[in-house]
Amino acid sequence: MTSPTETLKDPEVPTTLGEQLLLLSLDDESGTARETARVAPAIAAAALVELSLAGRVDVTDEKVTVVDATPLGEPALDAALETVGGGDEPGTAKDWIERLKTDAVTRANTGLIDKGLVREERKKVLGLFPVRRYPEADGSVEAAVRRRLEAVVLDGAAPDERTASLIALLHGAKLHRLAFPDADARRVVAAMESVSQGQWSAAAVRHVVKAAEDALAVIVAVTAATTVVTTV
Repeated sequence: MTSPTETLKDPEVPTTLGEQLLLLSLDDESGTARETARVAPAIAAAALVELSLAGRVDVTDEKVTVVDATPLGEPALDAALETVGGGDEPGTAKDWIERLKTDAVTRANTGLIDKGLVREERKKVLGLFPVRRYPEADGSVEAAVRRRLEAVVLDGAAPDERTASLIALLHGAKLHRLAFPDADARRVVAAMESVSQGQWSAAAVRHVVKAAEDALAVIVAVTAATTVVTTV
């Protein structure tokens, strides 16, 4: 069974898929988060995917169900597992992503801080409004994530199931530019689409990934439409 975390360079610095998504979204120097409306549900969806990879959840009749409630030892994932397992009734992937996204970014930030990959800076805007920023403290993990994504998406390397899952999440949330800001957009989107539809893992895992990807697409579309309406 796949570990809930993977080591990209240093065996002492494992990261979850949600933490990797957040690293891609944070500006290295300022620590400012980008695409927050899309990143939050993507990190929530990543938790469901992680739980599936670890054999903790499955999707049956479009509902996410817990098949093994054993904790994984990763705080953010264990919290998500407890939330899904403690629901009054089974929900769809979209239902759980909507519920989990409230705390998803905060938990991912906490994980990155605890692992020494970002540091927290607290400031006040105009001397009044408190804000928090998370500039990079150790860039090795993000660099390794980007190399792996480039190898698969740009160079055509065969993905392992975690890299393929990350690509599917980025694709579903339309976060292509976070991973490939300078590459040809059409090429990147086409390659990510191909990977997300590939046979890179067990059917049960791909079922959960597909459900999460489809749910993300709906959430992102609704968010975009709402943003347009409220800003016109």
